[in-house]
Order: sequence, then structure tokens, then C-alpha cells
Amino acid sequence: QVQLVESGGGLVQPGGSLRLSCAASGRIVSINTMGWYHQAPGKERELVATITRSGTTDYTDSVKGRFTISRDNAKNTVYLQMNGLKPEDTAVYYCNAYVWTPIVGATYWGQGTQVTVSS
Repeated sequence: QVQLVESGGGLVQPGGSLRLSCAASGRIVSINTMGWYHQAPGKERELVATITRSGTTDYTDSVKGRFTISRDNAKNTVYLQMNGLKPEDTAVYYCNAYVWTPIVGATYWGQGTQVTVSS
């Protein structure tokens, strides 16, 4: 079994910063693409950023220049550095990863961490 555990969410004022972390654990052989999604109240879950195992990144337009995704393959961990936060960034943030175990490859999700941007 594989688990993804997020941390680092919280309440921050507009213009502030937060760093989210997501650590994968279990019978992991390797992890392909990892990503962050967010879901605001009453809205669908949306992609924020992805990073391949080799470090190629992609971002949704609304966060380009403000958010940075990175990963530590040795620690099976992905990060999301969020700067210049805006009230519209308020959402539950979920990490996502395609994980290979000794038996099969599959997509896994974390439980989510709340990010609230408010004065």
C-alpha cells in the first residue's frame, strides 16, 4: 500500500508565502510524475502544477511566476512553494503521484491540506 501525506497548509495574509510538502511512503519502486491540484468550495478539482521524475515542470497560467514545484526523489517528496498568495488561491490542496510498486503502477492522492488566504 502507498500513502501520500501532505503538510504545510494554513492561514496566510494576501501577498504571503506558504510551502506545501507531500511525502510518499510504502512499497515504492519508483515515482513518475508528481503534481499538485486544488479544489475551492463549490468548484471542481483543478491542476496547479506537475513535475516529472527528471524535473520538467508545468504550471497552470494563474500561478506562473508565483508558485514553484520541486521534488526530492531520494525522499519521495514533492513540494509547492507558493509566493504572492491571493485570496483566490484559497482551496484544499491535494498532491498526486503515479507510483510503481513491485506489483503495479497506479495513481495515488493525498488527503488534502487547507490553504486560506485572507486578511
